Amino acid sequence: MGALQGAALTLGALIGTGIISLPALAAEAAGPASLVAWGAMLLVSVAFAAAFTALGSRFPDGGGVTTYVRRAFGDSASTAVGWAFYLTIPLGAPTAAGFAAHYVSDALGRGRGTALLVAALIIALVAAVNWFGIEASARSQLVIAAVLAALLVLVIVLALPHARSGNLTPFAPHGTGGVAEAAGILLWAFVGWEIMASLSGRYHSPGRDIARAAATALVVVSVLYVGIAFCTVAVLGPDPGPAPLSDLLVVALGESARPAMSVVAVLLTVATINTYFAGAAELGASLARDGSLPAWLAVRSGPGGVPRRALAVVPVLGLVTIAVMAVVGLDTDATLLVATATFGLTYLAATAAAVRLLEGWGRVAGVVSVLASAGLVAVTGWRVLVPMGIGLLGVLWTRSRSP
Repeated sequence: MGALQGAALTLGALIGTGIISLPALAAEAAGPASLVAWGAMLLVSVAFAAAFTALGSRFPDGGGVTTYVRRAFGDSASTAVGWAFYLTIPLGAPTAAGFAAHYVSDALGRGRGTALLVAALIIALVAAVNWFGIEASARSQLVIAAVLAALLVLVIVLALPHARSGNLTPFAPHGTGGVAEAAGILLWAFVGWEIMASLSGRYHSPGRDIARAAATALVVVSVLYVGIAFCTVAVLGPDPGPAPLSDLLVVALGESARPAMSVVAVLLTVATINTYFAGAAELGASLARDGSLPAWLAVRSGPGGVPRRALAVVPVLGLVTIAVMAVVGLDTDATLLVATATFGLTYLAATAAAVRLLEGWGRVAGVVSVLASAGLVAVTGWRVLVPMGIGLLGVLWTRSRSP
């Protein structure tokens, strides 16, 4: 794929479903000063982008994060991170799909059962697209990203005339502590670089295209996030409510516009899961190639060398997770904190590898990213023990197979 397709996939990973709720959560924590937290987190995202771009350009490989960790810290560390990351994506997929599924379910006047069914359909749809390879996935993502960006820009343009300067005072009602709390919340808005690392080997010219894709996606994400964040504070005031995008549309167009959020939610969800499934397929095949997973997962099919076996594991386990949720009465957000703990741990391992492998500005970006990643891990608490346990099982499995 080229830089444009890579930028679309990166945008899908970065923008995420958090844009629907995080601006409101940050505003509740810090008031208008949440805009300061947004600025700080954008700088952190620049550091993440710089570190992962440098690593991907230097070591383009489907293993992504696990390749960097293997080079920096050895096979056991790579296997542990790889197992945790690869096997947690199926746990996180129902949570991401469930976000849009609940919007659809609510719009239809249905309950949890309908939400679980819609989540399963989204996972199956994205898996079907990725079955035909990165080219099909990237082309579909380019269309989704363009439509999604246009819709979000439309929300910003329609809402801005309703901004009121009075909503920006007092600027920091909760002081610096509120800004720090908002920054911690917003860390979740800037994950996604880790899965793009597994697609670094699929670029036509990794040394050139990865940097272009990262820069393009970062600029677009910054404009969209800052625009929505400013409108949330300046238009909706100190109590924006849990769904600011819906409220902004209602302010601009009236109550009849609220159902349009279901379309935005579905597009956000499909874009995110599409990127993660594409990256997970490459990650699983690369781990199998390196002996960290069963060798049969490394088999590729078709002229494009699609890792269909490694891909199939992810949606199948995702659908099994949804089935278990249906049987035991859990909602789709039941696995949220376990998934985020895994992503935090993956970031910490990858950025630590950047500090060890890179030089100059790449290493500086790695240091900043390590500190931010440590914050991600810390806020997940005891749940980080789950991916650590999965990683330990991976190490024990590989050692049991050693001669």
